[in-house]
Amino acid sequence: MTNKTLELLMKRRSQYALGKTLPLSADQAEALIKEAVRQSPSSYNSQSSRAVILFGAESEKVWTLIEAELRKIVPADAFASTEAKMKSFAAGAGTVLFYEDQEAVRTLQEQFPLYADAFPGFSSHSSGMAQLAVWTALAEEGIGASLQHYSPIADAALAEAFGVPAGWKLIAQMPFGSNEAGFQEKTFIDDDARFITLGK
Repeated sequence: MTNKTLELLMKRRSQYALGKTLPLSADQAEALIKEAVRQSPSSYNSQSSRAVILFGAESEKVWTLIEAELRKIVPADAFASTEAKMKSFAAGAGTVLFYEDQEAVRTLQEQFPLYADAFPGFSSHSSGMAQLAVWTALAEEGIGASLQHYSPIADAALAEAFGVPAGWKLIAQMPFGSNEAGFQEKTFIDDDARFITLGK
C-alpha cells in the first residue's frame, strides 16, 4: 500500500545524535513548528496546546537548567550518563517546549460540567497530537528530534527563564537538529497482541 501519511510517519524516528546545521532557516523551522501545532486537533477546538520554540543559546539553556535540577536528585557517582544525555540534547539546533494552557481546560470544564473530569485527559491527547505533528513535520524536512519528559523537575526554572505564563503546564521537551547518525531498525510487537478487527 502506498500512503503519503504512512510514509511520513515512518520517517519519524528518535534521533539522539543531533547537530546544529539545519536544512531550513530558523525562521522556516519556526513557521513549520507553529503550523504543525496550529493544524493539530483539540477537544472542542479548544486549541489548548502551547509551544515555546528555542534556538541556539536559548535552546542550550533548557538543558543546562534541567541538568542543574537533575544534579540535585541523581547521585553524583551515577550522573555521568545523565550529563551525557543533556549534552546530546544541547548539541541540537533548537528545542520545542510543549505546554497545555490550563485556563483553556478550566473554561471547558465550566462550560461542560458533565465532562469536567475528562478534559485534562483530552488536553493530554491534544498535546500528544501536536507533538506527533511537529515531530513528523521536522522529519519530513530531514530534521532529527526526540521527545523528552523532564517534567516537573525543571518546570519552575524553565518558566522563569523563558517568561512562560503561569497557566501553562509543561508536558514535554523536543530537542531537534541535524541528523548526525543513522537510525536503528524499529521493531514492532505482534499484531495479534495489538489489534482486534471484526466484521470484515
